[in-house]
Amino acid sequence: MYVILDIETTGGKYNEEGITEIAIYRFDGHEITDQFISLVNPEKEIQPFVVKLTGINNKMLRSAPKFYEVAKRIVEITEGCILVAHNAQFDYRILQTEFRRLGYDFQRESLCTVELSQKLMPDQPSYSLGKLVRSLGIPVSDRHRANGDAQATLKLFKILLNKDKSKEIMSNTVRTATTGVLSQRLLDIVDAMPSSMGLYYMHNDKGEVIFIEKSSNLKKSVNKKFTSVSKKFRSLQKEMRAVTYEETGTELIASLKEYEELKINKPKYNRRGRVKPFKFILKKEKNKDNYEALVIEPYKKQHSYITSFNTYPEALNLLRRLTSDFNLCLKVNGLSEARAQCSAYNEQKCHGACIQKEQPSIYNERVNNAVASLTMSNKNMIITGKGREIDEKSALLIENGTIKGYAYVNLNHQLQVKEIIQTMLSPIAHDHFTRHIVEKYMRKQKHLKILNF
Repeated sequence: MYVILDIETTGGKYNEEGITEIAIYRFDGHEITDQFISLVNPEKEIQPFVVKLTGINNKMLRSAPKFYEVAKRIVEITEGCILVAHNAQFDYRILQTEFRRLGYDFQRESLCTVELSQKLMPDQPSYSLGKLVRSLGIPVSDRHRANGDAQATLKLFKILLNKDKSKEIMSNTVRTATTGVLSQRLLDIVDAMPSSMGLYYMHNDKGEVIFIEKSSNLKKSVNKKFTSVSKKFRSLQKEMRAVTYEETGTELIASLKEYEELKINKPKYNRRGRVKPFKFILKKEKNKDNYEALVIEPYKKQHSYITSFNTYPEALNLLRRLTSDFNLCLKVNGLSEARAQCSAYNEQKCHGACIQKEQPSIYNERVNNAVASLTMSNKNMIITGKGREIDEKSALLIENGTIKGYAYVNLNHQLQVKEIIQTMLSPIAHDHFTRHIVEKYMRKQKHLKILNF
């Protein structure tokens, strides 16, 4: 559990500042569960440059509660949480100073989004909150006010959580919270998991990820692991101390994230030495009459092919559909053993390539159109889909046929500006298997939304 925090102060000498405004959002990694926003009477004058920067003046704070009047609420909302702030050292120091004046030792774990951004987005020209969120296309209202900056920090933190493929943030959080036994509190958390698409992570008492799995129903899958009587999952149940999860919106993002994070984290209870990513490929080759034939072959690490399949029936069904949709020849594509014309010619669906009646150049153009309809090769596009929340979309960026990564956006203009998408991206390594995941998804989805650029 996190609390996203921002504080505005009077300015002045080090450790003599007073709080003028505070905003706290309690965040469970998925949604806001509590919040506290208030002006605070610092009982001292505000520096003129601070008044100009924030718009908060002494007159506004005369009737505001003093810090000791809100201190109990701050302790309650931050209890058991990690403080997250942009330049967390400053906000944490200010809070500790105010509590010290009351004779209370305020101690919390903390995370700094400046440091996280520098690590997870190393190419940014500036890590100031204003410039960083602007480069990400995140709208900010009430800049230099506690609530506006806290909301901006929360949106930034969501992006950083998504970029953290090694799960360091999540693992550190679990390690801080764990008690060494599977408490009722953690069982309640699992019970409260959504029945949605995403990935779940099982952690040991050190916070290490020991099992990862994608699922279309997170609640159902975790319950199944808890009730499994297999030797492997009985061992997992004994070692597991916490379960965390990430919703992904679409199966496509879930599959890509699972593949990437299994490679990076190498969880103890996931199968090692992944089997071949797929078993069959579709190739294009010219026959003796110069017609382009579409051919299914076993995958033997060939570098050049049209697309890939898990099973032969899957490949055969697609080949039959392409042959029908693009008026291709059954005989040329190896779907007919007729000695003369194929049956599709008799039905006027084939234009006569089987008996050399159609010119190869005309036939081959239709073959190329068929190929282009099912592969991402040489294409520049953004595949959009359902997000994790109602007002959000997922976006997978592909440039020149190469997968670049995915992001989640709230605004349409973020989708239209490629530079913003590139900044927000969680990178995905392009290889044969990630390509297989994307092209299989493209074939399966009938109403796929694609933006070409």
